[in-house]
Amino acid sequence: MNDWLHNLPIVWMALLVFGVTALGTAAIYVVVTVLSVGERARSFKAVSPGLLPPLGILFALCVAFTASQVWSDNDRANSVVDREASALRAVVILAATFPGEPETHLRTLLRYYVADAAAQEWPMMAHRTATLQMIPYSLAEALQLTLALTPVSYGQQTAQREITIALENALDARRQRIIISQSEVNWVKWSCLCFLAACALVGIAMVHSGDRLASAITMALFASGVAASLLLILAHDRPFIGELSVGPNPLFQVMPAARIQSASDEALIP
Repeated sequence: MNDWLHNLPIVWMALLVFGVTALGTAAIYVVVTVLSVGERARSFKAVSPGLLPPLGILFALCVAFTASQVWSDNDRANSVVDREASALRAVVILAATFPGEPETHLRTLLRYYVADAAAQEWPMMAHRTATLQMIPYSLAEALQLTLALTPVSYGQQTAQREITIALENALDARRQRIIISQSEVNWVKWSCLCFLAACALVGIAMVHSGDRLASAITMALFASGVAASLLLILAHDRPFIGELSVGPNPLFQVMPAARIQSASDEALIP
């Protein structure tokens, strides 16, 4: 799916999905109604109503399997961002063990890292262009700075080890969110969903071809359910884009000053 579609507000996305579904349903209704004459009308009426439940079940199973992938991706995205924020928070707390220039330098590097992640990495993840080749220089420098510190007490030795572990956890969480940003419902799954929905609508139109009002009402009800299912999946299809996307707010909660710097960086990006 194109970025513009995922970037639509939910209201406009709903109008588009319901509108396209309504047009497709109307087209199927018109075609079956036009063809339902003479010998074909008798053949359409002979279609067993028992065909509809299996088609509906197949569509429901396809929706369930697709939705499970979408929910899993969103849960993982929220989890890794929270884990990244927790790791950074641990570094901020433990940095106080090295007062003075080391603490100030670590905090500054973390602020730069959060600001760069929000201003540069998040838009790239939204467009699925972020890769693991991107190096978080601020976080890498923070790790090098930590390893270069000379502890003078057992407490500082412990803090140095814990800061190193926390920075490694933050780097791992960052790698995971970049990997998750590449996930989406592929075109094969979308095609299967639409094809099964169309088959069910054609079956409904044929079974009720002798009663146009009943056919229209039944098709409209089923089409509404189809549109709602497609909207639910589409709105959560890609975790880092759209109105319901996973944002960098947990990182900003760790370094609030990075929000202003991130806004400044975004303003400089052409």
